[in-house]
Amino acid sequence: MSKRIFTGLQPRRLGRLTAELGDAWTAAEEARLRERRGHDRLRAAGAGPDHDLPFTDRVIVTLVHLRLQLPHAALAELYQVGRSTVTRAVGEIRPLLAARGFAVPGEPGVRLRTLADVFAYAAARGVELRIDGTEVQVRRPRAGRPGRRAFVSGKKKMNTKKATVITGGEGQTLWAGAFRPGRMHDQTAVRTEGIADLFRQYPQVKTKVDAGYRGLAKEFPDQVQAPPLKPKKDAPPEETAAWVEQRHRQSSERICVEHANAEHKQWRTLQRYLGRREHFDETYAAIAGLVSDRAAER
Repeated sequence: MSKRIFTGLQPRRLGRLTAELGDAWTAAEEARLRERRGHDRLRAAGAGPDHDLPFTDRVIVTLVHLRLQLPHAALAELYQVGRSTVTRAVGEIRPLLAARGFAVPGEPGVRLRTLADVFAYAAARGVELRIDGTEVQVRRPRAGRPGRRAFVSGKKKMNTKKATVITGGEGQTLWAGAFRPGRMHDQTAVRTEGIADLFRQYPQVKTKVDAGYRGLAKEFPDQVQAPPLKPKKDAPPEETAAWVEQRHRQSSERICVEHANAEHKQWRTLQRYLGRREHFDETYAAIAGLVSDRAAER
């Protein structure tokens, strides 16, 4: 199961990832055990029964689940362990993957974790950003439960969760976040993350967006570029031709963020999410972070 066809990672990258997560997982495991015992360990580290699923296999199982969305029961059969063991492994590794942040091209030691990090990076490196929202179909809350209508997207006419993705000019994923129910507008979702304050704090940062962020473009005309407004029906032909040319140029400059969204959705889990909605944010951040590692090395 460690092959790239299952995990989505080349062997050398899988080895680096496992080594990177090892210390964080060990610290979290020791903290969990100490909380359960109520005191420090009395035996040396490594004493006692071994895990049914070693750490390396826990990472691989989590990657396979994220990549192919195989049920936990199926993975348990493949590894000859209980289903709860796989569920526990995924629950331990997925937050570690989500917390890694997003890789930066040409700077292996730098990772971006917040929207403020992205703006600071773009201001320091002179990077022009691309912002876009994307939706993933999720299960609808059961009848009678609060928030049942909140996930119904007006655009897709289905139950979705929304994510905002930011890339650089070459399409490398720099951030994915602002996870909100699908009913919320793209611009509202990113505004709730404080993006307007960041534009004021970093006036040199520029970005290209689609028509869904026209309000931001109107508020920050020197920093946010949205597609040009469509001419009226009675506009002269030359005005319409100029509009078409400007729209095509802006679209071709912004299309790289659409390619990044498509790259995230090569992972089956984000084609249609079948897990619990409360784990969606971690799942998307984990996958986007892994995709950013590959994009940063191009």
